[in-house]
Amino acid sequence: MEVKTSLLDNMIGVGDMVLLEPLTEDSFLENLKKRFDHNEIYTYIGSVVISLNPYRSLPIYTPDKVEEYRNRNFYELSPHIYALADEAYRSLRDQDKDQCILITGESGAGKTEASKLVMSYVAAVCGKGQEVNKVKEQLLQSNPVLEAFGNAKTVRNDNSSRFGKYMDIEFDFKGDPLGGVISNYLLEKSRVVKQPRGERNFHIFYQLLSGASDDTLKKLKLERDFSKYNYLSLDSATVSGLDDAANFRTVRNAMQIVGFMEDEMESVLELVAAVLKLGNIEFKPESRCNGMDESRIKDKNDLKEMCELLGTEQSVLERAFSYRTVEAKMEKVSTTLNVAQAYYARDALAKNLYSRLFSWLVTRINESIKAQGKTRHKVMGVLDIYGFEIFEDNSFEQFIINYCNEKLQQIFIELTLREEQEEYIREGIEWTNIEYFNNAVICDLIENNQNGILAMLDEECLRPGTVTDETFLDKLNTICADHQHFESRLSKNSKFLNDHSLPHNCFRIQHYAGKVLYRVEGFVDKNNDLLYRDLSQAMYKANHSLIKQLFPEGNPAKVNLKRPPTAGFQFKASVGTLMSNLQTKNPNYIRCIKPNDKKASHVFNGSLVCHQARYLGLMENIRVRRAGYAFRQAYEPCLERYKMLCKNTWPHWKGPARQGVEVLMTDLQVPAEEFSYGRSKIFIRNPRTLFFLEEKRKQCLEDLAALIQKIYRGWKCRSHFLLLKKSQVVVASWYRRYAQQKKYQKIKHATTMVQSYTRGWQARKLLRELKYQKKCEEAVTTITAFWHGTQIRREYRKFFRANAGKKIYNFTIQRIMQKYFLGLKSKLPSMSPIDKTWPARPYSFLDGVHAELRRIFHLWRCKKYRSQFTEEKKAVYEEKLEASELFKDKKALYPSSVRQPFKGDYLEISKNPKYQKLSSAVDEKILLADVVNKINRANGKGSSRLFLLTKKNVVLADQKTGQLKANVPLTDLASVSTSTQTDGFFALKLKEGSPSAIKGDFLLSSDHLIEIITKLHRIGSMAADREKLNIDISDEFLVQFKQDKVCVKFIQGSPKNGNSVSCKRKNNRLLEVSVPASS
Repeated sequence: MEVKTSLLDNMIGVGDMVLLEPLTEDSFLENLKKRFDHNEIYTYIGSVVISLNPYRSLPIYTPDKVEEYRNRNFYELSPHIYALADEAYRSLRDQDKDQCILITGESGAGKTEASKLVMSYVAAVCGKGQEVNKVKEQLLQSNPVLEAFGNAKTVRNDNSSRFGKYMDIEFDFKGDPLGGVISNYLLEKSRVVKQPRGERNFHIFYQLLSGASDDTLKKLKLERDFSKYNYLSLDSATVSGLDDAANFRTVRNAMQIVGFMEDEMESVLELVAAVLKLGNIEFKPESRCNGMDESRIKDKNDLKEMCELLGTEQSVLERAFSYRTVEAKMEKVSTTLNVAQAYYARDALAKNLYSRLFSWLVTRINESIKAQGKTRHKVMGVLDIYGFEIFEDNSFEQFIINYCNEKLQQIFIELTLREEQEEYIREGIEWTNIEYFNNAVICDLIENNQNGILAMLDEECLRPGTVTDETFLDKLNTICADHQHFESRLSKNSKFLNDHSLPHNCFRIQHYAGKVLYRVEGFVDKNNDLLYRDLSQAMYKANHSLIKQLFPEGNPAKVNLKRPPTAGFQFKASVGTLMSNLQTKNPNYIRCIKPNDKKASHVFNGSLVCHQARYLGLMENIRVRRAGYAFRQAYEPCLERYKMLCKNTWPHWKGPARQGVEVLMTDLQVPAEEFSYGRSKIFIRNPRTLFFLEEKRKQCLEDLAALIQKIYRGWKCRSHFLLLKKSQVVVASWYRRYAQQKKYQKIKHATTMVQSYTRGWQARKLLRELKYQKKCEEAVTTITAFWHGTQIRREYRKFFRANAGKKIYNFTIQRIMQKYFLGLKSKLPSMSPIDKTWPARPYSFLDGVHAELRRIFHLWRCKKYRSQFTEEKKAVYEEKLEASELFKDKKALYPSSVRQPFKGDYLEISKNPKYQKLSSAVDEKILLADVVNKINRANGKGSSRLFLLTKKNVVLADQKTGQLKANVPLTDLASVSTSTQTDGFFALKLKEGSPSAIKGDFLLSSDHLIEIITKLHRIGSMAADREKLNIDISDEFLVQFKQDKVCVKFIQGSPKNGNSVSCKRKNNRLLEVSVPASS
């Protein structure tokens, strides 16, 4: 991928509008279109970034792009939002300057995406670490939450922000984020109760119905069908490209990351469901005997379900919808509400409930993401707020939004001019006053405390008597008639009397972006934003954990008869606070523009872009920027870029950079009035001068390129010739060596052949002589051997007959034994100790040896098997061996226990939180933990107990609670009794006079009887300070219960009693245990 090294390299159009020649509105639009067609969506106006929404994904936001723009000069690379974000971040980190990034534009222009890109870039380039990553994740995840509750689908944008957002991100001295604070402005709460055609309510309503589980919807008393709810428009309920179900899961996950508790999320969803239910409440008229009209709720089912969600009494809320109480000093007057007033009250409650919930969400997010500590931190603010709005029908909302944009434009002009002036002063450049349109007169028309439009609107809302939108317009016509930016058909100014484009119920304001016609209908009601006190008090009485926080004015103990501040007053105060905040920070601007109204890629609507450019004041911005010097650059990069234009500076300038630039400009004969030298930068007044330098540089680069190509081609040809020459020498030398080698090989081969024939003849001659000599020696040896044999046979013939039989016998026996052992080796059985096979003996005289070898082999493989045991396995087998010694052929239950491993801790006491208290009460290691039945002497029935065995104690505890019931030291045990049959009964008999014997012996029943008694016996036998525990195996034994002795008798049960062991009390001295017969 090509990397541009300068804003001026390989430009498509003009990257910085300040350099545009000629500067006209048409050339401005043509330059934007040219860059947009080549996927260049970002363009500069000085340090301001213009962003066109491409309505598609572009590969310009990758991690590689982040690294490319990281720590680079603002004008070093092609225009990008990352360049502005990096410039702001580095100024904050390195120069300790608080920054603010102002993102403006109309709905659908990409403001929200721009703010996300800025935050994601800052998150990518700042420090790393577990705590830092957590803070970054929380800051980024606050966006999905606020978008779900504050964004909606409009005709212009599928994800339009219906509120203004300002986020202050706080950093430490290293530039790592510590937290943030979010402020929200003017949520469009009227959308909750009514949406224009083709638009939707806020996203969260559709996400909840689409993505929540069936159990959640049932709990919230909701259904998935959008048509069931009056507050949800149906014509745009589903939006292509938006997955409401997946977005709901994303919002839930984001709320968890930000720090919302599970009960808080449930409370929020309950209030969202309550708003939907509230919209379904409908009223019917009802006449009273006194002729007054009142309203009644048609179907109370939705009201009932809503009250259940909010935890309020149905009768209280029903009365609040039917009556209104007015308090004046010490008097209370209650009046009935007609149907229209009831619907107004319902919608007012829905709007207030949702808007207050949204404000609570912002506050709750701030609690989670705010920076810890009270020391001052570096701050970067990101403002994502609605742009200037001009619709066919403009009302109070557009008036407030445009007032905010007037204030932003005012601060933009002031800060831009101030930044220009400060740079000129800093660089020592003479400052020329710049003339520009100051919109302070328009701001004063709106916000003046005496006769501003907002002040008159508040005065009209608070005035006693009949107050309507018409009376408010009359007041404006009286006071603002002579203002140059105010127009009205009914004003005293006669020039508007015949203006038919201006209706009678409207007024027009000439904003900096153009004239806007406002319809006065609804101004008074929307500014009042009244919620009847009865509804506030009804909400305060709710038992819901969140409702009381949202309606504090409903507290009867804190009744305030003073009217709440109006919407206009609150917004004016918020804007004032915002402006004061922005004045303290270094501003950075992103102007977002949408290229068309169809949300289509590759479509550029010139008239629409021109309209937005006008009300964003972009041309005014360029003129302000160009009023002084159009271009400025530091001396070092300027000299580096243009040094090839002068022989004195090429290829290297050894002096200071400023002197090099002076020499360069003198050599190029640039007129002195076209530039000025600052302390660290050169300032160029006219873009033509810059383009002249660029053209000269381009021509020079072409000449340099031709020279480099010429030198390179000559070097390449010379190198190729030298290579060929060297190769020819090498090839010739190798061929000569090869020819000499071939000649030498032929001579060598001939010589070798002659030598081989000669040596062969000599060898054959010698071989014949040696063969003859060997035959003579063999003949002599054979004759000698035969002679010696004859002599020996003659001498030993008399001894042979006497000893031959014995030797033959011994030899035969030796061969039989050898064959026996070899056969036994190949037929040995497996290494398993339980394998009883053994090869058959071949001869009867080997019986003794055969048996002894079998015994020795068995002992050897047993030893090998035992050597593989771990200490734990060895202990298990020792316990099994001890159990065999105790119970084999004595207890009928024993054979079935042989294959069962001795597990010991069957309850996993240490891992089970239920028995944590019991585990801490037992200090020693638990050798055995099991559930046993403690037999009651009164009725023979058993109750479950926990049986714990340690090296010193036997512990009995309650199974359900884990409460300690008995703790018996093993030294107090006298013996253990059990039957000979298959039951699991056993008695722990205590020594008389011991402390544990007060309550008597224990008669217990367990499925692991063999293991329990074996471990008890083993502990007793291993302890040197205790007597060996006596095990009594009998079908009848005595058990001491307190003062009485009871005989426990075991009998064989009949088949009709089933296969279970039963214990019954026969009398006070006898317990009879019926054991089923073993099969």
